[in-house]
Amino acid sequence: MHLWGLRIEGPVMTVWTVLGVLLSILAQGMEQGYMSVLLTALRRPDSSIKIDVHLASWLVYGRKIAYILELLPSIIALLLIHFATDFPTLMVARLLDGITAGGTVILGAVVIGEYTDPSNRGMFLNLKTACICLGSTVIHGLGHYIHWRTAALVNLAPHVVALMMVLTWKESPAWLASKRMFDECKSSFLWLRGDSEKCRKELNRLISSQEEKRIDKTTKLANIRSFFKKFTRKDFLKPVSILFLNFVLLEMCGRHILPAYAGDIIGGIVGDHGGSFYYTLGIDLIVTISSTFSSVLIKFMKIRTLLFSSGVSSLLALGSACLYLLLESQGIISKDKPWIPMSMFIVYFILVNLGCTPIPLALIGELLPLEHKSSGIFASSVLSCVLIVVTLKVFPYLLLTVEIYGTFALLGSVMAVILVSQYFVLPETKGRTLQEIEDCMKYGEVRNESENVESIEKMLH
Repeated sequence: MHLWGLRIEGPVMTVWTVLGVLLSILAQGMEQGYMSVLLTALRRPDSSIKIDVHLASWLVYGRKIAYILELLPSIIALLLIHFATDFPTLMVARLLDGITAGGTVILGAVVIGEYTDPSNRGMFLNLKTACICLGSTVIHGLGHYIHWRTAALVNLAPHVVALMMVLTWKESPAWLASKRMFDECKSSFLWLRGDSEKCRKELNRLISSQEEKRIDKTTKLANIRSFFKKFTRKDFLKPVSILFLNFVLLEMCGRHILPAYAGDIIGGIVGDHGGSFYYTLGIDLIVTISSTFSSVLIKFMKIRTLLFSSGVSSLLALGSACLYLLLESQGIISKDKPWIPMSMFIVYFILVNLGCTPIPLALIGELLPLEHKSSGIFASSVLSCVLIVVTLKVFPYLLLTVEIYGTFALLGSVMAVILVSQYFVLPETKGRTLQEIEDCMKYGEVRNESENVESIEKMLH
C-alpha cells in the first residue's frame, strides 16, 4: 500500500488487516446487543409492533454464508429494521443479519489466522471476543437513551468503515498458495509480514506443502472423488469434531444468549426487571474488560492451560450461583440480598470470558488444514448455525419452566462434559505456524521440510 508517496508493508499491514476484521466484529457485537434493546422496546405496551415469547425467539438467529458477503447483508438488514412496520420485516432483517454473523465468526477467524504472525495470532484472535463484548456494551448503553430505530442506524457506521478497510486488503497468502499462485502468494505474504528470515522460512514451508500437492494432482474425475472422500478423512473429521465441541462450549457459556436476553437473565437473577439495565451495562463492561485481559493472558499462557483453568473456576462460580438461587426459591435463603447471586454471576462472567468464550472462536482460525479449509468452513458454519438456532429458540422457554438457576445449571453441566472431552483431544496451538498445526492434525507431529527448502528459496528469489 502507498500513502503520501510512501510504501507501507510488513507488520503495519498485518495490523491494518486485523483492524478491518475487528471493526466488523465490533459491529456484529453491537448487532447482537441490539437484539436485547429491540426486544425490550417491542415488549412495551406502546410498541407499534407487537410480539410474544414465541415470536421473540425467532428474531435472534440467522443463516451464515461466506465472509466476503457478510457486510452488505448486515447493512441492508439494519436499514430494514429501521424502516420496519411489521414483524415479517424484522424477521427478514434478522435472517440477513445471520449471514453477517456467520461470516464474522467463521471467516473472520480464518482471515486473522492466515494473515498474522504465530506469535501474535492468539492475541488478535482473542481480541475478536473483546470487540464483540465492546459492541454489545456500546449498543446496550445507547439503546437505553435512543429509539430502537435510531440505534439500528448507529450500527451502520462501523459496518461501512469496515467495508472500506476490507477493500484495501490483499488476498490471503495461504489461499493463493492453495491455488498454486506462488508469485502472488509471495507478494501478499511479504506485504503482510515483512522480509525477515523467520518469515521466509514460514513462507517456504507454506509453498513447499502446496508444491507436494501439485505433484500429486490427477484427473478432474479423481479430484471430484477426492473432494467427497475428504468428509471421511481423519485430518478433516478430527479438526471439525474438535471445533464442534468448542461451538457447543461457546453456546453453553452464553456467547449468543447473554447479548440477546441480557435483560431477562439479569431480571431473573435479581428479581427486578425494572433495574436490569444498569446490571446489564455493568456486566457488559466487566465482560469486555475480562475479554480484553484474555488477549494479554494468551501472550503468557498456553491455550490449553487458559481454557481448562478458566473453565473449572467458572463452573465453580456458576454452581455456587445456581445453588444460591435454588435455596432462595425454596424459601431457605432470604431474597432481600440480590447482590449476592448477582456477584456470583459476575465472577462467572469474568472467568468464562477469560478462556471458554474467546478460545473456541480463536481455534476456528487455527485448526482447519488448508486443504480442507473451504469444506471445513462450510461444515463448521452449518454446525454452528444449528447450535445457535437451537440455543436461542430453547433458552426463553427454559427460563419460563426451570427458571434462571435450572437453566444455567443445565448449561453448566454440558460445559463440564465438553471440557472433559476437550482435555483429551484438543492440541496446543500457541506459537505454532498454521502449517505446523496442519502437520499435527495429519501426521500427529511436525514434519521436516528441509529437503524442499533449497528449491523453494530459488523460486522465491
